[in-house]
Amino acid sequence: MPDLFSPYTLKDVTLRNRIAMSPMTMYRSTDGLMNDFHLMLLGSRAAGGFGLVFAEQLAVTKDGRTSVSCGGIYDDAQIDGLSRVTSMIKDMGAVAAIQLGHTGRKGSERKPWDGGEQLPPDHPDGWQVVGPSAIPYGGKYKYPVHALSKDEIKAIHASFARAAERALAAGFEWLELHFAHGYLGSSFFSPLANQRTDEYGGSVENRARFHLEALDAVRAVWPERLPLTMRLGSDDLNDAGVQFDDAILAVSMMKEHGLDFADLSIGINTDAMHQVPFDELGFMLDRAARLKRDVGIPVGTSWNLGLPALADKVVRSEVIDLVMLGRPALANPHWPVWAARELERDDPFDLVPEDWSWWLSNLRAHPACVGWPVNNPPAMDKFDGL
Repeated sequence: MPDLFSPYTLKDVTLRNRIAMSPMTMYRSTDGLMNDFHLMLLGSRAAGGFGLVFAEQLAVTKDGRTSVSCGGIYDDAQIDGLSRVTSMIKDMGAVAAIQLGHTGRKGSERKPWDGGEQLPPDHPDGWQVVGPSAIPYGGKYKYPVHALSKDEIKAIHASFARAAERALAAGFEWLELHFAHGYLGSSFFSPLANQRTDEYGGSVENRARFHLEALDAVRAVWPERLPLTMRLGSDDLNDAGVQFDDAILAVSMMKEHGLDFADLSIGINTDAMHQVPFDELGFMLDRAARLKRDVGIPVGTSWNLGLPALADKVVRSEVIDLVMLGRPALANPHWPVWAARELERDDPFDLVPEDWSWWLSNLRAHPACVGWPVNNPPAMDKFDGL
């Protein structure tokens, strides 16, 4: 029976444990480039014990970014910065993962802490957003959407393939396509955004065509020995949108097109969601268990799995194969070590690099003062008079 700290092998890649740092957009790039900030962020999480470390979603085209401050992999000049990141991640014992995406009709934004509103196409930091149909998302995403032609769809798929080639050159060993959260792939899958009448719209099979063709384009250049995965918007939480049964059928088709692993999330193709579960522990687990059972494909998910006991339990019960952590990874770069201590693993420090492990395991100090949480902190009475 596996547990949270068991190695995990997919294709020719073995992770040292089942803990993955999810991709998170950080708005720290210039011209789509990775820099010292990304080296620090991702390298420290690898050093902190994560088995799989994702860079943020990297746009396959310049207008596929969320904002002008977001990362990209649409230019060969971006490979060097990415190579620095992958080298550091590997040196710290983790596997470097990349997520390729295109934000579609949810692009051309200000940074969230600057208001996050969508910028018009004629703004210096804005551009014309695109989608399957000329339907704006709504709310803060209010500007007209250009409906992609078939030739433009093929061009985007070619951009995914070129991005995958750059990812390989940069040293990534795990590749995920981001087709969730209202971005371009997610919007093609959703009837809320896709009202096309050609072969890319209508039935589930047609609405999944964008995904299948993207998989085919990437699989043609991405080595078979390396995992090809997808984050899928599997439920719009709206009666007129994607239903989870749609995702079951779509992932079954994707498996036939070379998909190795499904990273399940929700669609977020509308703000009009019912029974919004964002504060519920492990709310994607029932869907993940069903997909794994019905389709027979390895599965991971995120959304409120940051409690070590819960994360360990869902792996032990084989509900999911990997635990994807976003905010917990931001809050605590050593989350895996903390989890190992909480779960009373014999040697939690074996998750960090050998030199760090040696210093932390050979204490010349009060154990409560090393910097790790302790279950029974010492009494402080003797210092009351200070």
